[in-house]
Amino acid sequence: MITEQLRNEFLVRKDLTFLNFGSFGACPKPIFERYQQYQLELEQEPVLFIVKTGLEYLQQSREALGKFLHCSADDLVYLVNPSHAVNLVAKNFPLKAGDEVLTTNLEYGACDRTWEYYCAQVGAHYKKQSISLPLTTKEAFVDEFFKGVNNRTKLIFISHITSSTGLRFPIEAICAKAKEMGITTFIDGAHGPAQAPINLSSLGADLFTGACHKWMMTPKGSTFLYVNKAFQRMLDPLVISWGFNSTTPSHSSFLDYHQTQGTRDFSAFLCIPKAIEFMNQYNWTAVSSACRDLVKSNALRFCELVNSQPLAPLTDDFILQLFSIPIKTKNPIQLKNLLFDQYKIEIPVMPHGDQVFLRYSIQAFNTQAHLDTLYDAVSDIIKTTNLIEID
Repeated sequence: MITEQLRNEFLVRKDLTFLNFGSFGACPKPIFERYQQYQLELEQEPVLFIVKTGLEYLQQSREALGKFLHCSADDLVYLVNPSHAVNLVAKNFPLKAGDEVLTTNLEYGACDRTWEYYCAQVGAHYKKQSISLPLTTKEAFVDEFFKGVNNRTKLIFISHITSSTGLRFPIEAICAKAKEMGITTFIDGAHGPAQAPINLSSLGADLFTGACHKWMMTPKGSTFLYVNKAFQRMLDPLVISWGFNSTTPSHSSFLDYHQTQGTRDFSAFLCIPKAIEFMNQYNWTAVSSACRDLVKSNALRFCELVNSQPLAPLTDDFILQLFSIPIKTKNPIQLKNLLFDQYKIEIPVMPHGDQVFLRYSIQAFNTQAHLDTLYDAVSDIIKTTNLIEID
């Protein structure tokens, strides 16, 4: 059950209908206050914090996150965002001319650009396997995706939950089949942690990156990269600093190389244990379930309003706390601005390929009233403008 006490923990503006938690998250007050405490401690004694106590906190944070993700803390490094993690892997992954990285046509644009850039450097191919929408079953998805595999496929890079469509992909089955075929897997789990249960020990992904500042609600600039031990020596950090050939090495050169990045404020990483504590305090399994129910119970009426259909069956297999409504508009930016400026609704209107999606995100502070406000606004826009086309 979601209580008013929990809703009031969030700092989002009360004068807005905030339906875009999926883009950057939003930090609740107790977690944000812990963040400020760490920053204050840093400024009160910067040397002690950066060279000693902060590193101890960092170890505690990785241990808490490892327990949360069911993996070893020594297989996790912190980075500022998933784009950084994808760049790190793409720059280091041993591709050569003619090799292929297999992905879908539904991935995040920044990641597409990263792989296209690094593949071009060596003459490799970033191959986007088309996925038919709407999805039908997990088995059909896996079958269609693996039609893109051939003897040149060296890596599978695929989202856990996609940004534009909000769809959850069957990464467990994908990782299992890839392992059978001897293909390395890298999961873009930016939207995964705390929106979907994750067990990295059983998943079998070789690499996995997830944003903690989205659904785990930590401050901005808090992301992890999980690397199976067999791949840790493959990755050179993007910034070479004191961790390389360290005079005071730890038990892990992987952690030394990637954790020691020069002077920086890593307070956001340190808030992960507080975020986990916050979720435990409010029984986040039940909270997430209530959010998913709110997402699904409104999905059909929005699709009917704009004369479209859901992108997948309305089950937890495919839909969690994000829902993307396919719409027809020639002016997505204008539509987004109108929703914000006139109706005070923060929601993305997301072009992807030849489609456009109006995507709502539901977090603990959202209510049915927020979705009713959106419904009324879209109805009004249909009646008073030609921004949304209805066939």
